[in-house]
Amino acid sequence: MTRIYQPFTINQNSLITLNDDAFNHLIRVLRMKRGEEIILFDGSNHITPAVIHEINKKSVTVKTATTILDNRESPLNIHLGQVISRGEKMEFTIQKSVELGVSSITPLLSERCGVKLDEERMNKKVQQWQKIVISACEQSGRNVIPTINPVMKLENWCANLTSQLRLNLHPKAQHGIKHLPNDKNDISLLIGPEGGLSDAEINMTHQYDFTDILLGPRILRTETAALTAITALQVHLGDLN
Repeated sequence: MTRIYQPFTINQNSLITLNDDAFNHLIRVLRMKRGEEIILFDGSNHITPAVIHEINKKSVTVKTATTILDNRESPLNIHLGQVISRGEKMEFTIQKSVELGVSSITPLLSERCGVKLDEERMNKKVQQWQKIVISACEQSGRNVIPTINPVMKLENWCANLTSQLRLNLHPKAQHGIKHLPNDKNDISLLIGPEGGLSDAEINMTHQYDFTDILLGPRILRTETAALTAITALQVHLGDLN
């Protein structure tokens, strides 16, 4: 059944008019008709079944049923710090990390970051990435919307973390994820750029209590590394089995 996010509180057993994005998707793209059923969610970890009640030229009204708690969130609070990658790689990483259960994502700038944008274009990128997050939640069944934080410099991000466990992927690390303590559920995961973090940046992360971890004997691309690490964390500490 089609799932639609709405950025406002959804009242149960009511008539509500959906926003323009929902109208475009339901009516112009999916060609849905009066009487068809959908699922609404507003980020509160609940879902509300609804039936299309009325379709006008530029709006659609639905009749909502009783709201239901539908918790599909991971027990892990994973904050992904991803150095911005080029083109569709960043979009791919964001989309798939949401499907895998991350709680928040901060796009980062580092010495070897290959993306150079002015502030206005970067802000537009963040808005675009947030839309990708919403679409990923609609597809994957998540009912809480992860946040795309403003772009930050790597060291500023490291300095402001409060997580219990701070991890940095490193091809020369001594231990993998299976050696991590199993009593931590608040995790910050740092993924470097396509050229990797510089030695100075790696040393800097150690000053902020990051632990280097290994994902195996092969060097992974930045987008592969992020998704592999999140999956391994969810298997070892979370809800993938």
